Amino acid sequence: MKKKQTIPELIWQFFSSVKLAVYTLVLLAATSVIGTVILQDGTPQRYIQTYGEPFYNLIRVFNIDDMYHAWWFLGLIVILCINIVVCSIERLSSTWKIIFPKKIKFNSNRFRKLKNLQTFEVKKDAQYLSKEYEGFLSKSVGNVLKEQTETNMVLYAEKGRWTRIGIYVVHSSILLLLIGALIGSLFGFKANLQLGEGETSDTVFVVKKKTPIKLDFSIRCNDFDVKFYDTGAPEEFRSNLTIIEGGKDSFTQDIIVNQPLRYKGINIFQSSYGQTQPNGAIFEIIRQSDKSVTNHTLKIGQEIDLPDGEGTFKLEGFLPQFDFKENNLGAAFVGRITQKDNKSFQIGLPIRFPTFDRMRKGSFAFVVKEFEQGYYTGLQITKDPGIWYVYSGFILMIIGCWITFFMSHQSYFIEIENAGGNHSKVSISGTTNRNSQGMKLKLKKIVTQLKDK
Repeated sequence: MKKKQTIPELIWQFFSSVKLAVYTLVLLAATSVIGTVILQDGTPQRYIQTYGEPFYNLIRVFNIDDMYHAWWFLGLIVILCINIVVCSIERLSSTWKIIFPKKIKFNSNRFRKLKNLQTFEVKKDAQYLSKEYEGFLSKSVGNVLKEQTETNMVLYAEKGRWTRIGIYVVHSSILLLLIGALIGSLFGFKANLQLGEGETSDTVFVVKKKTPIKLDFSIRCNDFDVKFYDTGAPEEFRSNLTIIEGGKDSFTQDIIVNQPLRYKGINIFQSSYGQTQPNGAIFEIIRQSDKSVTNHTLKIGQEIDLPDGEGTFKLEGFLPQFDFKENNLGAAFVGRITQKDNKSFQIGLPIRFPTFDRMRKGSFAFVVKEFEQGYYTGLQITKDPGIWYVYSGFILMIIGCWITFFMSHQSYFIEIENAGGNHSKVSISGTTNRNSQGMKLKLKKIVTQLKDK
């Protein structure tokens, strides 16, 4: 009667299945393709507009809009990790016995029956040849085992038993890559930060959820500079940032696109920029009667007296869009004129049309002469504590693949028989756990070398 398996045995059997690894890898590959097709980190309106509300509800339930952080995707990675560990442990005991045997043994009859066995005769004494060939094997392969009878001498040597562990190095590298991805997903973040020139902040906002994350240090934007092509497209934008920790400036560094600032596991990338509201401008005040001009530098909120006691002018603010008779004239300063009879009215001074106010009937006209355009820098702040696991995994992957595909466990067998009359018959063969064709070529080369001895 077949023994009933316990629950731990069933669990172990489930995770030691090669089929489970195949199915999990297929699922990960298929869902990764979905993640490249379906928009990630979009707004609800965008999803509803693109896919419709029913499909958006499905996307929201399974977190397909942020698939690589979804619970089921991370669950597949965990299953694959457990599967790799269990499969490796399951097969490691037999491999370990091969790599570290208590005593190295070999079967002479097995080597005599190999297809790559090669035989040749040498006009030398068998005893002399055994010493020569033993030295050759010891130097080119490794430690030599000898078996001697009345009629023949058998020499055996091997190398590369340890290379059988190469596949476990590959398994370890995959585990490190997957663990690094899990740590990055669970404990890392990708956030944004906008800073105007002179502004400081220690709080960033996660890209999708807009939740705040407080850093252990502050970031100050000292200066922002943008260069444009003749077409008006941005050529380069550069931020000069200072890291402030413990109330003191730690260091200052310029960053541009693809040249981030890195500090305590935090990466600060230059990602975008935008215009900020100007603090003020230089205005020409033109008397309409004689066209005389006076210049005034005004900041937003500042008020001045008009010439000849005609009243006052106050610069009230700045609008990104100024509408005039249902026409958008773009960004504009907004001011208020208060006449000496206490009547007041608001005027717009579009930047694109500096002399726009001269069309207005009045004692004075205002012209935007010059203003300093301010910018804010758009920073992307990322943290990935699993990155060093990933780097280590890549290094181990290269080492493991090199061991697995370019190195092997090789065994060499030489038998020397006394053929009489100071003649000897030599037989040579070998085994390898991979690349048997390469072993045949090596044996031919060894035969050539032995014949010359």
